[in-house]
Amino acid sequence: MIFDKASPPKGTIKNWLDARAEGDDIAIIFPEAGESLTWRDLRDTARDMAQGLVGLGVAQGESVAIVHPNGKRGVLAVYAALYGGFRATMINLAAGPDAIAYALDHSGARFAFVHDSQTEATKKVAPEGLQILTDDMLQKKATLPDFSPDQHALLMYTSGTTGQPKGVVHNHASLLAGGWTTAIAHDLSPQDRGFCVLPIYHINGLCVTMMGALVSGGSLAMVTKFSASKFWDQSETAKVTWFSVVPTIISHLLHSDIDPSPEVCNRLRFGRSASSALAVETQSAFEDRFKVPIVETMGLTETAAQILSNPLPPGVRKIGSPGIGYGNEVCILTPELTPAPPMQEGEIAIRGPNVMVEYLHNPDATAKTFTGEWLRTGDLGHVDEDGYVFVTGRLKELIIKGGENIAPREIDEVLYSEPDIIEAAAFARPCKSYGETVEAAVSVKPGSQLSEAALIDLCQQRLGKFKSPDCIHFLSELPKGPSGKIQRLKLAALV
Repeated sequence: MIFDKASPPKGTIKNWLDARAEGDDIAIIFPEAGESLTWRDLRDTARDMAQGLVGLGVAQGESVAIVHPNGKRGVLAVYAALYGGFRATMINLAAGPDAIAYALDHSGARFAFVHDSQTEATKKVAPEGLQILTDDMLQKKATLPDFSPDQHALLMYTSGTTGQPKGVVHNHASLLAGGWTTAIAHDLSPQDRGFCVLPIYHINGLCVTMMGALVSGGSLAMVTKFSASKFWDQSETAKVTWFSVVPTIISHLLHSDIDPSPEVCNRLRFGRSASSALAVETQSAFEDRFKVPIVETMGLTETAAQILSNPLPPGVRKIGSPGIGYGNEVCILTPELTPAPPMQEGEIAIRGPNVMVEYLHNPDATAKTFTGEWLRTGDLGHVDEDGYVFVTGRLKELIIKGGENIAPREIDEVLYSEPDIIEAAAFARPCKSYGETVEAAVSVKPGSQLSEAALIDLCQQRLGKFKSPDCIHFLSELPKGPSGKIQRLKLAALV
């Protein structure tokens, strides 16, 4: 398969993996384990595992859950599902037990690839009938059937304002297009090696790095998780030429006292920032110190990651803007969902080959997200005279912490499970480290002995530490609008 910068990839991920396997080039190295995979090794093992799944009776397009951190076995599980024409169902390990249980149940997965470190936790929340796959279970091989580019390929859950996660479905065409938009924006080539420090159960890790390398024919270095103390040494060992991170990571690297060698910085063509807005001061200070250009971008789970990107140097990078469309068309919509005049603020909408198929089992949410061919992002912004998009706010009430979407209602519902709670609302608080962090406000029954520590502990038990509030404010009454609805967006200023 040939990477054509002028048009989206044709075929399926199986076709592209077969093409990459014709040579002996490295696909992924794992510096921590001292292991690597060539494209041929990756294809052969993925094909073998996929044939085992067919032997188990897994049907085309059926969900196969993947409960893995970054690593060799997780990558093989993803590609096995994709190669066989199954729906790779990525389970967010940071989502908390309730959300993981929901995703496993809602997806309808009968089988799951589960990392050893996640086995006990998965068993506790798995729906009845879910089987954890072992090597022995995949011994009976069967012929892989053919499938088309519109076959479901990926199911990834993202938080929404309704509280319950929504299952974003991509087919092979849109998933490959997600890698293509990255490759054309960043001029990726077979000589490039990306650094994957973000989890592959997040759309950035999966599409930007994994699919970007597949489409461009380059390679990756993958580590289990980001470490500020190891990042530059790992970059040196792996000889990476670019990396994709979130603003939190850029901030941690900037505030670390560890400096990379000149060779590392000279080899790095660029660093890529996504998932939330990058502070102007942080970007400027990072580039001044490390002499590595940062390219700010914007993406969504619903668009297989990237929709906007700033050009690479010497192109114009407008700090404070996530850039222009690559492989996508951008439109600003008025409240009436009609195209807005130039420079007018409105809702950012996108159309392109990387847009999702649907929200699984949720036709109402799917219909509300689209207006014609345009996908509504829920973000407010405008386009300047040069075509650069500037994001000015959100229509939705999502809390975006370190690039992860957190639905306030998920937290509300846990707080409301405590009988003494009268009113509860979680909200975002600006945070230099994570972009936003979680706080909540409650009103309680007179005489209640509820404490902040007890409520935070309750949230952490149900949602995990990442999604739980850092602090909870006790108010006599929460602010409300004329209809009696709690005005969540007023809480940060009120407290």
